[in-house]
Amino acid sequence: MKKVISKDGTAIAFDKTGNGPALILVCAAFQTRSMMSELASHLSTHFTVFNYDRRGRGDSGDGATYAVEREVEDIETLINEAGGSAFVYGMSSGAVLALDAATKLTITKLAVYEPPFVVDNTRPPLPKDYLIQLKELTTSNRRGDAVEYFLTKAAGVPAEFIASMRSAPFWQAMEDVAHTLIYDGTIMGDCMSGNPLPAERWSSVSIPTLVVGGGASPEYQQNAVKALVDRLSNAKLHMMEGQDHNVAPDLLAAVLTDFFSK
Repeated sequence: MKKVISKDGTAIAFDKTGNGPALILVCAAFQTRSMMSELASHLSTHFTVFNYDRRGRGDSGDGATYAVEREVEDIETLINEAGGSAFVYGMSSGAVLALDAATKLTITKLAVYEPPFVVDNTRPPLPKDYLIQLKELTTSNRRGDAVEYFLTKAAGVPAEFIASMRSAPFWQAMEDVAHTLIYDGTIMGDCMSGNPLPAERWSSVSIPTLVVGGGASPEYQQNAVKALVDRLSNAKLHMMEGQDHNVAPDLLAAVLTDFFSK
C-alpha cells in the first residue's frame, strides 16, 4: 500500500501493481480497493493498475466537508502520481465520478460499468428527500438503517431480503462505510429521478469511452447505459451476455483490456 496527498490534504491509499500504461480503478458504493483486487490482478498483466480507496473508506482519510470536486481532485492526484495521464475505469456510482473527472482531467480513455441511472419508468425513482433521509440516519449513527435505506431505495433490493442480509458476514463492512453513501448520492445528483440524463453535464467528454452493461441486468440498467452512450460524443456500448451488476472480474478484465489496448 502507498499513499498520496490530495489537494485538500487528505491521504489517499492505493495499491500499484503491474506494468504498462497507467489505469486507475474507481470503485462503487460500499466498495474499497480490496473488493477491486481481483479485477486489478487480471488487469495488471497489461497495465500499471492504481487501485485506490476512495476518501472516507479503507485506508484513505477524509475531509472535513464533502464535495464531488474533492473526489475529482483525488483522481487528479493519482493521475499525477502515474505521470500526468491515465486510463480510468469506473464501476456503478464510481462510473459517474469517473465521468465527472473526465470533464476536467487528462484522461486518455474511459470505461464505465453500469452507472446506476434511472432514466425512465422501468423502476421507481429515488425518493425526493433521499439524501436528507440518508444524512439523518448516518449522522444519528444508525448505520445499519442507512445501509438498509440505500439497499431498498437506491439499489432496489426487496425489503424482505434485508433481515437475512443483516446477519451476513459482509453486513459489518457495509456499515463501516455507510457514511460515504451520501457521497455517492451527491455524485448521482438527480440522475436517478426517472428523467432523461442532463444534456450538458458530460457534453465536454470527447475521449474514447466504453460503456459496459450486463445482458442479464434489469431493464432500467440496460436502458441507462444506452442513454449514456446517446449523451456522449465518442462512446460505444458493449453488453456482456449473462452478466448483471455483479459482473465477473475475469470477464470484465478481458473486455477492458481489449478496449484500453487498442
